[in-house]
Amino acid sequence: MSHGRGHIPRMARVLLALMILLLAAPVAGAVESAPALSPRARVTLVAEPVAVPGRPLRLLLRQRLAPGWHTYWQNPGDAGQAPEVSLALPEGATAGPLRFPAPNRFAFGPLVSFGYEGEALFSLTVEVPASATPGSRFRLTAEATWLVCEQVCIPEEGRFALDLPIATVPWSDADAALLSAAEAAEPQPAPFPASIDFSGALGTLRLTGLSGGVRDAFFFPTAQGLIDNAAPQPATLRDGTLTLALTRGESPLPPKVEGVLTLVDAAGNRAAWAIAVAPGVVPRAGLALWQALAFALLGGLILNAMPCVFPVLAMKAMALARLSGAARAEVRAHAASTVAGMVLSFVAMGGVLVALRVGWGFQFTAPWFVAALAWLMLGVGLNLSGVFAVGGPVGAGGGLAARGGHFGSFATGALAVLVATPCTAPFMAAALGAALAMPPAAALLVFAGLGFGMAAPYAALGLAPGLARFLPRPGAWMERLRQALAFPMYAAAAWLVWVLAQQAGADGVLLVLAGAVLLALAAWALGLHQREGGRWGELLAAAALLAALALLPGLRPTSPAEAAANAWSPERVAALRAEGHPVFINLTAAWCVTCKVNERLALRDEAVRAAFARAGVATLVGDWTNGAPAITGLLREHQRDGVPLYLLYPADGGAPQVLPQILTPGILLRSVGAG
Repeated sequence: MSHGRGHIPRMARVLLALMILLLAAPVAGAVESAPALSPRARVTLVAEPVAVPGRPLRLLLRQRLAPGWHTYWQNPGDAGQAPEVSLALPEGATAGPLRFPAPNRFAFGPLVSFGYEGEALFSLTVEVPASATPGSRFRLTAEATWLVCEQVCIPEEGRFALDLPIATVPWSDADAALLSAAEAAEPQPAPFPASIDFSGALGTLRLTGLSGGVRDAFFFPTAQGLIDNAAPQPATLRDGTLTLALTRGESPLPPKVEGVLTLVDAAGNRAAWAIAVAPGVVPRAGLALWQALAFALLGGLILNAMPCVFPVLAMKAMALARLSGAARAEVRAHAASTVAGMVLSFVAMGGVLVALRVGWGFQFTAPWFVAALAWLMLGVGLNLSGVFAVGGPVGAGGGLAARGGHFGSFATGALAVLVATPCTAPFMAAALGAALAMPPAAALLVFAGLGFGMAAPYAALGLAPGLARFLPRPGAWMERLRQALAFPMYAAAAWLVWVLAQQAGADGVLLVLAGAVLLALAAWALGLHQREGGRWGELLAAAALLAALALLPGLRPTSPAEAAANAWSPERVAALRAEGHPVFINLTAAWCVTCKVNERLALRDEAVRAAFARAGVATLVGDWTNGAPAITGLLREHQRDGVPLYLLYPADGGAPQVLPQILTPGILLRSVGAG
C-alpha cells in the first residue's frame, strides 16, 4: 500500500494526539531535575510540569539530607549560611525571592542556629510572560549554593535544568502533594494583632486573640543579631494574650521587626505565623528616681548586716579601733576615705553593669576571680596573724586595708564592697532593677546611693567625730584582736574554695590550693625579709607570688553534666504545668550566702517540705554559679540582676508569684495556703 504526501498512518495520528494532550491537558505529577548528589544531601529543582503564559510557575529547591546533617533558614542564627538560587530564564520571565519554611533550632555549644533536618523545601515563583507561545518550550537553568553541617560544615553547590512545555491550560493542583506540602510549611500571615517593644536589653512580643493552650512558643527574627539566639523566650498566656520575653542582640533595631513565630498547642500541633510590626521602645516600668535612691540607701545600710559581709567585719572593726583617740580632723578624714572607697567602688561596679548589662555579683561567675579573692582573703589572714607586716607591726585590718593611712581606709571600703557583691539585700534588688532601666547618669546615682547606704556608719562618724569617744582606747588588746580576727579571713577563703569546687571541679580546687601554698610561701619569705633583712626573701616572695598568679589562666568552668530531675529549664516548667503541678523555682548560686541561709532555714524546713508535698508542688533549681545565660534571661524577665529569686507558678496557670528574697518557713507556708 502506497502512502501519498500528507497521509499520516493511524499509529502516528494516535501518537500525535497523545503529544497534543500532554501539551494541553493537566498532568498528574511535578517535574524534577537531575539531582546534585553528595554523601550528605540529594538536591533537585522541582517544577509544575507545564508553563502557562501570563501565570506564575511554582518551583522548589528540594533538599533531602542525610541523618544528622542540617541546613539553614534565611537567618541562620549564630552560625551558618542560607541557601541561594540564581535562575537563568527565558526573555520576559521574572523570578521572585526564595521562600523558606518555618525553621527549627539547633544548639552546638554556646551557639544556636536556625534551620532544617531531613527534607527541606524552598519555594520560589517564576512569572511566565504573556507573550510565551503555547506549544513551544520554557527552558530554565538554576545555580544554587547551600551549606550542610553536622560536627563540621561543608558548602555545596549544584546546577539544575528544566525544559517545560508551554500550554494554555493550567496544571491541576489535585496531585500537587509536594508543592502543597511546601506551601503548608511556609509561615502564614498572623491572624491576630501583634506588637513588639524593647527596653534596653529586654524585649516583649505580645499577641492578642489567641484561644486554646500553648505548650511552646519561639520567635525567629529574619534580621541577624536582633535577639540573643541562645537566650530562652519564656512565654505566658493570659486572657487570650501571649507574652513572649526576648533578649536583645547587638544589631541596631530596624524600622520594622519581621520574623516567624512558631506555636505548639497542647496537642503538639505546630503552627507558624509571619510577624511584621514596627517596634516600640518603651521605658521599663519601675521606681521613680527618688524611690530608687531611697531603696538604695536602705538596701546598702542593710547590706552591712548580711552574712556575706561578715568576713570584712574584721577590717571594719580594726579601722574603727584605729580611730580611737585620734584628733577630730583625722577621724573625719579617715571616715571620708572609707566612705569614698565604698561609694566609688559601687559607682565603678555600677558603670560596668550599665555598660555590659550583666547581673549583680557577675564577677563571682568567673572561677579565676573566685580563686584570686580566696587568695586575697588568705593574704589578709596571714597579715593579721603576723606572718608578714604591711604598714607596720600592727596592721589595720590586714592587707591593703592597712597600707598608707588614708589609702588603707579607702581600700577597706573598696574591699568591703567587692566581697559584699554575692549578697542582694532587701530593697537593694528593687533599686538595682530600677537603675538598669534608667539613663546612665541616673543609674550611677542609684549605685552611689547604695554606696552611701553601706557607708552610713562611717559617714555618721565623720559628721559627728565625738562618737569616737565611745570606742575603746588603743592598747595591747588590739594586737590580740588583730590575730583573732584573722580566722574570719581564713573562713572566708575556705568558703570561696568551696564555691570554686562547684565551678571548676576537683582540678580547679587543686590549682587554687597550690596557689594558696605559693602565697603562704611568699608571705613567709616577705616576713622573714622584714625581720632579718637581705634580698633573697623579697626575691623568693615575688617569685612565689608570680607562680601563683600564673595558675589563674588554668581555671575553667567545668562542663555541665546531664541536668538533674529537679534542674530548671523552660521545657521542664511547661511540662510540669501541663500536668497540673504548682511549680516552685529556686534561682541560686554556690557563692550566694543569702541563698544558702534561705535553703538551710526555710526551704529545708520539715513543715515546708510536708506542705509542698501535700500541695503537689514541684521544686526546680536554677544554678547561676557559672552565670548560665538561660538563668540570666529569667532573672532579667523578672527585672532582677542577681540571685536569689524565688518564683511560685500556680497550678491553674497564670503568672508566677515572686516571693521575697529573705525567706521564712511562714512565708513559704502561706504561699501554698498552708500557713
